[in-house]
Amino acid sequence: MAGHPDAAEMRERYARMTEGRRAEMLEGLVMMTGLYMAISPWVIHFHQGNTNLTVNNLILGIALAAIGLGLAMVPERAMGLGWLLVPLGIWMIISPWVVSAGHGERAGVVINNVVIGAVATALGLAIMAMMGKRREGRRTRTATAMR
Repeated sequence: MAGHPDAAEMRERYARMTEGRRAEMLEGLVMMTGLYMAISPWVIHFHQGNTNLTVNNLILGIALAAIGLGLAMVPERAMGLGWLLVPLGIWMIISPWVVSAGHGERAGVVINNVVIGAVATALGLAIMAMMGKRREGRRTRTATAMR
C-alpha cells in the first residue's frame, strides 16, 4: 500500500478530515452551554426576582445555541462565528452586575453566570485556535501544491 501512487494523497485527505472533526466536536458543547444558559433562570430560580437578567440569559442562550447549531450544520461557514463566543462569555460574566443595576444578586446567580461565561469564553478560544491551525494547514498545503 505504501507504494501506491495515491497513498500520500489519501493520508493527507484523512488527516484533513480528522482535523476538521476535532473542531466540530465542540459544536455539542456550544449548543449545550447555550441551552443551559437559556434555561438557567428557571434552574437557579431567579426568573421571578430579576426579569432583566432572565431575559438576558434567555436571549444569549438562544444565540449561543444557534451558533452551536450552525457549527453542526455548516461547520465550514459557522467556524468564523467562533470568535463571538468570547465577547458573549465575557458579557455573561459581568451581566449580573450590569443588568441588575444594584439589585444585589444572590451568590448562586453570580456563580451560575460566571461559570457559563467562562465555559463560553473557553469554547470560543478553542474554536479560534482550531481555526488558526486549519488556516495554517491550508497555507502549507497551498505552498506545497504550488511547488
